[in-house]
Amino acid sequence: MMRRGIVIEAMKRRHLRQVLEIEAATYDRHWSHQVFLDELTQVGRGGRHYLIARRGRTIEGYAGLWVVEAAGDREAHVTNIVVRESVRREGIGGALMMKLAEHARAQRATAWTLEVRASAEPAQAMYQRFGFAPAGYRKGYYEHGEDALVMWCHRLGDDDYLDRCADRLTGRCA
Repeated sequence: MMRRGIVIEAMKRRHLRQVLEIEAATYDRHWSHQVFLDELTQVGRGGRHYLIARRGRTIEGYAGLWVVEAAGDREAHVTNIVVRESVRREGIGGALMMKLAEHARAQRATAWTLEVRASAEPAQAMYQRFGFAPAGYRKGYYEHGEDALVMWCHRLGDDDYLDRCADRLTGRCA
């Protein structure tokens, strides 16, 4: 269950100081300030979407999405989703994922994909609640040689997709 007071909104340049703090605390090989600036520039041109989750002025997490045309269909790729370690398992990641799903659907994407650390079982469980299933591995994708599990969800375009995800997040269905 997510704590009250969390606001999810578009990521702006002014948020990057806190975003970079969370990024550096999470990854040894983290995105640089310039990479985030480049991604935010892409938001203005379309195809990218970045969000923050904040409580008051404190950013607790962030997420990004890239929507592309692939073989005549639109697909989305979750570029990142990170929650500050001290507030993980409060539902912030799920709330960010719901907002990404809403955006991807608004962009007419019918499937989406992501990579997750092979060891990150709680994150994998959350993605499964969004209909993601394992599809393969990327060997040595993360720092220290850790593999990434590639996950796909091909049900994003289903009419009831968002309702099913909301039910799974709140525990109203199995």
